[in-house]
Amino acid sequence: MAAEAAAEASLTPLSPEQRQPGREDDAEEKPEGGDDETAALNGVEFSGELKSNNLDVKVMSELEEEEKGMEQESTRESDSTILDVSSDYPREKHISIQRHLADLEKLADLKEGEFTMAVSQNTDQHVTDEKKPCPLCPEEKLKACYGPKLHRHLQNLHWKVSVEFEGYRMCICHLPCHPVKPNLVGEQTLLKMGAHYHCIICSATITRRTDMISHINRHVNKGETESRFITVPAPKSSEVLKELATDVQVLPNYSTPQKTDSYFNPKMKLNRQLIFCALAVLAEERKPIECLDAFGATGIMGLQWAKHLRSAVKVTINDCNENSVTMIRENCHLNKMKVKLESMEEDNGEAMADGEENTDTIEVTRMDANVIMHLRAFDFIHLDPFGTSVNYLDSAFRNVRNLGIVSLTSTDTSSLYAKAQHVALRHYGCNIVRTEYYKELGARMIIAAVTRAAARCNKAIEVLLAVALEHFVLVVVRVLRGPSTADDSVKKIRYLIHCQWCEERIFQKQGSMAEENPYQQLPCDCHSSMPGKTAVVLGPLW
Repeated sequence: MAAEAAAEASLTPLSPEQRQPGREDDAEEKPEGGDDETAALNGVEFSGELKSNNLDVKVMSELEEEEKGMEQESTRESDSTILDVSSDYPREKHISIQRHLADLEKLADLKEGEFTMAVSQNTDQHVTDEKKPCPLCPEEKLKACYGPKLHRHLQNLHWKVSVEFEGYRMCICHLPCHPVKPNLVGEQTLLKMGAHYHCIICSATITRRTDMISHINRHVNKGETESRFITVPAPKSSEVLKELATDVQVLPNYSTPQKTDSYFNPKMKLNRQLIFCALAVLAEERKPIECLDAFGATGIMGLQWAKHLRSAVKVTINDCNENSVTMIRENCHLNKMKVKLESMEEDNGEAMADGEENTDTIEVTRMDANVIMHLRAFDFIHLDPFGTSVNYLDSAFRNVRNLGIVSLTSTDTSSLYAKAQHVALRHYGCNIVRTEYYKELGARMIIAAVTRAAARCNKAIEVLLAVALEHFVLVVVRVLRGPSTADDSVKKIRYLIHCQWCEERIFQKQGSMAEENPYQQLPCDCHSSMPGKTAVVLGPLW
């Protein structure tokens, strides 16, 4: 304010100079005796311009200093809007959200001017070539250290306790983004900065890791899986595999379910062929039939149905993973199939550009398998989840049509083959032991669970096929409606008496009366010649 007042005071005596052009005109009209005056006036003008320029420079410099001070204060106050300065990721995403540990270490290798934008403004630590500060901790918590110590710090304190979501890791952050209640020590107020996580979906800050996981699960349950940040998709190299004249595009590590979104196992070719034979038999009985592949992954099974059975089937491929749905759509275009995505038919001009006419349409949906089976009725349903399929049996038998077929593939061989007996009891409600016919026991245990699920919907089953191999168990059943037929089906579920010495077994007889010695039902005499209990009761089984 004092500089502005001085500027105004200095400019007031120079106001008569505004009339200098008029005096110059008078000087031109009166050249005689006016040279001294014009020279004097010109001298006054020049000195006045110098003074005004010097004052203007001083005023502008002071204003710029004030603006810089305001910007520094605003940056200190807006610590919660710390942006990512990495070149690999957009600026809208917080620096604690990264894909790999190496990306988090790159933040410490940035230049001083760029790095200080992402680090707390309260620290005066400079980035040097030798010692580097932690990008997620203020100077008060961790001073600048050398590379090996910084690597251990980032790995143990930030990366190992991170929360993973769709390929990103939300690491714990110690920057002053989430202040907690201040502590009063005498007359001083100490403001503590609590450790917290930044949500990749809604940018909220949450303190505990368990609360962060629950927060992400609530987003997923609401269908809010898309991040509000602009994320750069990671480059994915893919390859094309061919099976039964059907091309599918797969991602790297396609045979490892934990490392890829689109799981494809070439060893399951026999399983897919057996399911295709069951569907072909049903297609000969009635046309067209609506069939569902509830867990599409790459869409290989639904593509084979549509490509070989043509107009006899109406194929629906479902998956709850967005990346898998995108790959299923690409595989449909790769096999020159039209895609009906989310009940809106899409004209695929690129896929049909070769001139080959194909009226086959595949519907691709993205929802939970239980939801789509509750909403719609199908003639043929195939369940192939990763692990047990008992969680989807009630939904499958709810809307399956009469004389329809339900096929399910179970890969939880540890519980089916009596390696994890407590899991078998929890999932299937069966008590089993390891026997020489353990694969048959696993198949009968699945059929018993299927029978009970169908009976709850007043439906019965007719077993068409049961195959137990090394890594999966396939069961194909036909559905029959009616409470009387359901009662007849349930009566086939019994307990099995198994001799542990000679491996003899027999199903218990029907009846409500308990026998005094159930060992007498066994054809062997091990119970009389061997001491102790020689037999166990297994089941209930089909």
